[in-house]
Amino acid sequence: MAATNLKEISSQDEWQAHVASLHKSTLLIIFFHAPWAAPCTQMSQVLNALAQDYAKPGLPATSWVSINAEDLSDVSETYDVVAVPYVVLQRNDQVVETISGSNVALVRKAIETHAPKDSATNEEPAAELPAEENLDPQEELKKRLSGLVNAAPVMLFMKGTPSAPQCGFSRQMVALLRERNVKYGFFNILADDDVRQGLKTFADWPTYPQLWMSGELVGGLDIVKEELENDADFFKQFSVPKEDAAAA
Repeated sequence: MAATNLKEISSQDEWQAHVASLHKSTLLIIFFHAPWAAPCTQMSQVLNALAQDYAKPGLPATSWVSINAEDLSDVSETYDVVAVPYVVLQRNDQVVETISGSNVALVRKAIETHAPKDSATNEEPAAELPAEENLDPQEELKKRLSGLVNAAPVMLFMKGTPSAPQCGFSRQMVALLRERNVKYGFFNILADDDVRQGLKTFADWPTYPQLWMSGELVGGLDIVKEELENDADFFKQFSVPKEDAAAA
């Protein structure tokens, strides 16, 4: 991968060294992703295109890095990453803006706000980015929710995180999935009220936690327990060797 594109950070030491190497005026764009989250693929393409664009002479200094949120969980926790894709903009060790979700327009606007191109002259046409649909807020939320429920084969929408559940039902659901070595993605609905309220309508299910499989709602804890009582292999196709199971 070219140096002007996203730099994949693979260790805590590499991360610390990279941050230390930056001039205090450089805008650091940090892209948190996970291999199971399909929306991360498009976001990666968008950020690569923007990185190429900002590599042109005369534009503000920027640095672009990509981090697997699960592999470098310590870094993820530092930035309160609760879902992916998640983009953090940082300058001089201070976070200036964060964007959660796959809204390309919001990410592009944030970057151009903190690293404006206004002073550039004789600029070549910007790198072509994927076309954005003009959606009203409700349609945009619906599109985002559809992406979230399909972000992983098994998605858990819960209160808190697997390592720190914020309600008893969420804690029990995490324990149930761990016992069966189910690999799953999760979303902390307490961190995003639009998702918390919107998913109730989208799913026609008023409570949390909610478990989704292959983009379809299974239900809450009671429903999942019933499914397991009826079929002990309910999660079999989503189970992995214990050392690879998700959720810290």
